Amino acid sequence: MKNFGAQPLIFPMPVLILGTYDKNGKPNAMNAAWGGTVEADQICISLSSHATTDNIEVTKAFTVAFGTADTVVPCDYVGIVSAGKEPDKMQKAGFTTRKSEFVNAPVINELPVTLECELLRIDGDASKDEFHYIGKIVNVVADDKVLDDKGNIDIMKLRPICYDPSNHGYHVIGEKVGQAFSDGKKLC
Repeated sequence: MKNFGAQPLIFPMPVLILGTYDKNGKPNAMNAAWGGTVEADQICISLSSHATTDNIEVTKAFTVAFGTADTVVPCDYVGIVSAGKEPDKMQKAGFTTRKSEFVNAPVINELPVTLECELLRIDGDASKDEFHYIGKIVNVVADDKVLDDKGNIDIMKLRPICYDPSNHGYHVIGEKVGQAFSDGKKLC
């Protein structure tokens, strides 16, 4: 066994792309790996100060889309380039947007599944520049191309990527190995 100390080694860690509008209505996107659902209708994203966090504080809304195997390069790009330093960040990433029908935030057309969220609150420690943005999921929008024949999101069609914090790689989610809320019944 090897001890790694206190590190954020959670597997899989989803690649989440946050979409926001600035005070002038210009869309922005940011790659954020530290996030997940905290209630049936809530998501929490852990962030330090960024243009995205400034935008969320102004608009009280954001979208969360999933990076996919087909969008690795632009998803990584929006994580390493600041909108404060690159005014054409979205265009350079090749991302186009449309306004969410439910919140004041952009939906990125190239990312097939998006959670549309209203800001509920911000928790954190300003002295450490560490904040948790808690959002209420008011809608999930999915492109028809990632739906199965029953109209549900098909993870194999979506091909979401996850971040490997140990080796700094992106990996696609793969094969199904079991059925949730069913396989464990074999031991009952």
